[in-house]
Amino acid sequence: MKKTTLLLALGIFSFALPAHLRAQTTAAGTPAPVLPLYSGAIPDSKPSQVQESSVTETAGVRISNVIQPTLTVFMPDRAKANGTSVIICPGGGYARLAIDHEGYDVAKRLNEMGVAAFVLKYRLPNDRSQTDKSIAPLLDAQQALRLVRQLAPKYSLNPERIGMMGFSAGGHLASSAGTHFAQPVGDNPGPASVRPAFLVLLYPVISFSDSIMHKGSRDNLIGTSASAEQTRLYSNELQVSAQTPPTFLVHAEDDKTVPVQNSLVFYQALHRHHVPAEMHIFPQGGHGFGLNNKTTKDQWMDRLQNWLDANGWLTK
Repeated sequence: MKKTTLLLALGIFSFALPAHLRAQTTAAGTPAPVLPLYSGAIPDSKPSQVQESSVTETAGVRISNVIQPTLTVFMPDRAKANGTSVIICPGGGYARLAIDHEGYDVAKRLNEMGVAAFVLKYRLPNDRSQTDKSIAPLLDAQQALRLVRQLAPKYSLNPERIGMMGFSAGGHLASSAGTHFAQPVGDNPGPASVRPAFLVLLYPVISFSDSIMHKGSRDNLIGTSASAEQTRLYSNELQVSAQTPPTFLVHAEDDKTVPVQNSLVFYQALHRHHVPAEMHIFPQGGHGFGLNNKTTKDQWMDRLQNWLDANGWLTK
């Protein structure tokens, strides 16, 4: 009787935990391990009283004040696995992370394609816990690329087929990874490449220019009194080169939060530099629709699967 009571209590406790603290499972039903991003001291951090928190809203779990960045690993069924992997950067205006809506749910869908997925819980800019808040998210994104390359043999992954996906401000982070890899941030970046093989950007924040910026993302990352030089540095349409990875873009024309011009200017920059790109603009859908734009029967994930397949990334 006591044993039954204890098990019931444990079950209730587990159910009561926030979604990001419960054990996640892949599409195949296997556990999704959570890996620390750094094995030692976390760069660009300083002692503080900041504590990670999460809230559950109608749209899902939102995490803020990340101190310990992690990767949650979603591996596809071995029979489907093709060796390609994607690091997913959830959005949230550089103030919070939509960890399930734009993270775990997407990872499971990628698993169905045979693609391994790593959901990145990256640090959000915070002067209290970071010595330079403008580089903390990119430090974590670049470290995620290093770590997945390091783990490639363990997970039977192709180290040259690691892509990066980002939603909203996570799209800014992913596009930063795709345009700032030649000069990695941090004091000791190391020799490993931090260039993604491809980018997947969903209603991304791209530009910090006054005319099309998302003010919250810009202010949170570089502050309200950033120099013109820093504003230009993080306007990623201005950082595109011929070495920028092939890119898949999705946006809604009626997005009132992050204007569709963000995707348009990035696509135009890719086109000017002869970087292969595919873009899908929906007339409706607003912002933050995640996997499912309810205004259309067309599923952007199906278009993404076609694009990945056409480029050979779904071939074993």
